Amino acid sequence: MGGGLTMTIDPTYEPREGLTHRDADWSGLNVLVVGLGVSGFAAADALAERGARVTAVSRDVTEAIRERATILEILDIDVRLGPEHLGRPPEGTELIVTSPGVPPHDPLMLAAATAGIPVWGEVELAWRMRPREGAAPWLTVTGTNGKTTTVTMLASILQAAGLRATAAGNVGTPLLEAVLHPEPYDVLAVELSSFQLHWQRSISAVASAVLNVAPDHIDWHGSYAEYLRAKGKIYENTHIACIYNVGDIQTEQLVMEADVVEGCRAVGFTTGIPAPSMLGVVDDVLADRAFIEQRQRSAAELCTIADLQGDGPPVPPHYVANALAAAALARAYGVGPLAVRDGLRAFRPDRHRIAEVATARGIRWVNDSKATNPHAAAAAIRSFDSVVWIAGGLLKGADVDSLVEEMHSRLRGVVLLGADREQIAQALARHAPEVPVVDIAETDTGAMDLVVAAAARLAQPGDVVLLAPAAASMDMFTNYASRGDAFEEAVRRHVEASGGDA
Repeated sequence: MGGGLTMTIDPTYEPREGLTHRDADWSGLNVLVVGLGVSGFAAADALAERGARVTAVSRDVTEAIRERATILEILDIDVRLGPEHLGRPPEGTELIVTSPGVPPHDPLMLAAATAGIPVWGEVELAWRMRPREGAAPWLTVTGTNGKTTTVTMLASILQAAGLRATAAGNVGTPLLEAVLHPEPYDVLAVELSSFQLHWQRSISAVASAVLNVAPDHIDWHGSYAEYLRAKGKIYENTHIACIYNVGDIQTEQLVMEADVVEGCRAVGFTTGIPAPSMLGVVDDVLADRAFIEQRQRSAAELCTIADLQGDGPPVPPHYVANALAAAALARAYGVGPLAVRDGLRAFRPDRHRIAEVATARGIRWVNDSKATNPHAAAAAIRSFDSVVWIAGGLLKGADVDSLVEEMHSRLRGVVLLGADREQIAQALARHAPEVPVVDIAETDTGAMDLVVAAAARLAQPGDVVLLAPAAASMDMFTNYASRGDAFEEAVRRHVEASGGDA
């Protein structure tokens, strides 16, 4: 069965009345926790501490999972490791708390739907584990690309305002850990993936943002419509402002379709000149025309493009867009312009995001391993005029034709690696037949050296060799960071062997 299953469970159904805060009556509740990663372990521990009867299952059996299982067993949690335990929920299960990687068409989730057992993600559980009074408000972010940059920018701004804040959720501090921290946070900057949003139903953020939407994770969601629906859930029950991307009409449409708290505003961000109720750019100044009284006739200066750049290379447009979205969320929370400026000045991006690795013989080498889908790869390629593109990996059901068609004039050449490289090769043959392509079939640890050597042969002075795979990394690497590390190490070896920087 495909991934587009619509759960038949009544979305208002509760396993027990009143499970809306950490001090509710969780005792004796029969809960199945699926997955023993960091979030699954935290969920099982938190539930058991409150008297729930917890069974924890994990398809994977790694050394780290065995260690977590040992700890949970000491806490009288029934732990079952191996795929044979994920067919059906145990008899008497009243609630399932699942890790975000488990899709709705998984046999266990289908069995839960048939049995009428409610399913929460760990984000839903975290929301319900907040204190009854004085809980830290959430500022939430999703999008196909730019989530982590925006959330960590937002955390930097909040901290610059003197608030005890952290980036949590799909990045940084695990959300349950942040919610249950013995020293409470003032506010949380929360990154939410489409997987996490699929299972949530109660979150009510102060402000929320969808940065952009493009086809991704179709294999998990079953269709682009379901993926969009999951992304749009972030706007539900938002209190102050729904932040949307003026340049991506789908994000504004998701705001229009959302059921928000009365009085919540729609606030756009744009890398162009902002209209009233927007943030944008005027003469290299990031300007706010949304969260000021005289927004019809004036704007508040937040920072300059130079503030974002610091001592680094020029910042690409999508980086400016991320900064505007982070600023909008912070301003919705009441943070002043000076704290926005100071937070953005202090922020430093992930080194796997359009990160300069080296310049040698007039050729720049750039690592954007975090570009794990075509939309992100397009944003990276658009930042440069002449690119030798390194691409390939697991496409996750995404289509690359529009990416190649749009970007082919910027491509000096392409080097392909990974499981789905043939799909990219076919798109190149259709839309960019004049662009030279090198196919690297090897998948061992030396493959990246072959990739770098091939890219060096294609590149000319003034070109950028860009690792922006448009695909996930798990076919060859542990994650996008290990792929980026392998690329950077291979580039350094190549530069050293060719005589160093020039």
